[in-house]
Amino acid sequence: MIDVNGVTKFYGDFKAVDNLTFSIKDGEITGLLGPNGAGKTTTLRMLSSYLEPDFGSVEINGINTKESPIDIKKIIGYLPEAAPLYSDMIVYDYLGYICKIRGIDSREQIPLVSQTCRIKEVMHKNINELSKGYKQRVGLAQAIIHDPEVLILDEPTSGLDPIEIVEIRNLIKELGKKKRVILSTHILQEVEATCDRVIIINKGKIVADDTTANLLDSARGKKVITVKISGTPFDQASLALSAIDGIVSVEKLEDAALTSMLVTASGITDLRPAIFETVVKNGWVLYEMKQDHLSLENVFRELTAGENNEKI
Repeated sequence: MIDVNGVTKFYGDFKAVDNLTFSIKDGEITGLLGPNGAGKTTTLRMLSSYLEPDFGSVEINGINTKESPIDIKKIIGYLPEAAPLYSDMIVYDYLGYICKIRGIDSREQIPLVSQTCRIKEVMHKNINELSKGYKQRVGLAQAIIHDPEVLILDEPTSGLDPIEIVEIRNLIKELGKKKRVILSTHILQEVEATCDRVIIINKGKIVADDTTANLLDSARGKKVITVKISGTPFDQASLALSAIDGIVSVEKLEDAALTSMLVTASGITDLRPAIFETVVKNGWVLYEMKQDHLSLENVFRELTAGENNEKI
């Protein structure tokens, strides 16, 4: 069990994480989502005991990360966004070095993780010769080589191509059958395909915490309509469309040529005719109107709208 209780972290006067409280049970793959600057990386660093919280506590299997950081490191595996690899080392030697640091038998563990992470064919290559995907696999191998109970992954598929993403995703799902896994990612499809549960944080606070299925269920019944028009600025168009009964929100989309908006609507009534009538009545020109059902990405956008911060 992972228990996070009222955790707060400051960088100077800036509050990066604000009173986070959540628990993660055995057998869960949990996705930690949030815009840049939301506090995801800081949270994972506190879970791994790399950082200490200023207030609150983190306990893993009843062990306090602040009081017993060495004991915590024995039961967790941690893969930061920049994998801790030595590029001039051979893969086998690097994993042997990790085994020596952890005080475990390399003769037993290296063959095991090389098979699990599917890196047998590159064991005698220099790390700097490997593709990004293989480097991530080697990073995962070092994170699980001591058979940890908890696996913490920060952007594990960052920079990978589509094929590599699927391979790492499948590997994480396999590991999740035996371990508690918590990962941060910017790829919403990754969460839908991999995670059992989603925690969304914004400005260091939790804004959603539920199973992936429940979050998607909450989105059903809502629709998003992409509207592109000309002849009016966004503020005026937003005011007119928001007056239509059933429209929940109007969000501006970046578009250099047109006034583009993402309109969120609720209820069973199709609001596209009402939007069309509003456009015509105001003398605007409609270039596009496309309706989709609300997805996890749309839920994420609604909960974190308006944020544009640097990564913390």
